[in-house]
Amino acid sequence: MNMDPQSALEQSATLMLDMDGTLLDLAFDNYMWKELIPRRYAVANDLAFEDARELLMSKYEAVQGDLEWYCLDHWCDRLGIDVVQLHHDVSHRIGYLPGALDFLREVHDRDVRVLLVTNSHRDTLALKDAMTGLGDYFEGLHSSHDYGHAKESQQFWEALQEDVGFDPETTLFVDDSQTVLESARQYGIGMLLTVTQPDTSAPVIQGSKFRGVERVADMLP
Repeated sequence: MNMDPQSALEQSATLMLDMDGTLLDLAFDNYMWKELIPRRYAVANDLAFEDARELLMSKYEAVQGDLEWYCLDHWCDRLGIDVVQLHHDVSHRIGYLPGALDFLREVHDRDVRVLLVTNSHRDTLALKDAMTGLGDYFEGLHSSHDYGHAKESQQFWEALQEDVGFDPETTLFVDDSQTVLESARQYGIGMLLTVTQPDTSAPVIQGSKFRGVERVADMLP
């Protein structure tokens, strides 16, 4: 359904929101996976930083889009690093994208069911909730790890549907991942939006085939 973002929000009965890059600044995750973890891996394995980062990027790409990519337990085992502790060490970097908290407060007071739908591991989700209080604004916090499939998979949407029940035609789903949005489109979700600046330290992303908003607050009048 191709409608402007404000109309989509007005017409939705269920609002599903991604977390990282939609509500929370993806700068934290990019720093974590592209800078801090490679740096620690380099020290632990006596490698140059660039060599370590190149090696880790290839490991990431091998499982990107699979549940393992989002699983902290997987990376703790694969890398021999306490990835969970590293998240806690720099948790002060976790923060909302501009306008996201005001947006959550606004929609929380509307007659719409608001669900967090994330690929985030439960440990990360708990940490980010503790740092931001975002859980206060949702009817439910739904992690793909609860269903055994990442959002990129049709099986995730089937499991979520069985768990919470929603009408795809009156559901608005907002995410920064093109692959995830394509999966949601294939499932039949009627209203889809992408966030075009998920990382405040990076430029606006151009060329999405989905209707875009620079930030979720742009969906408000």
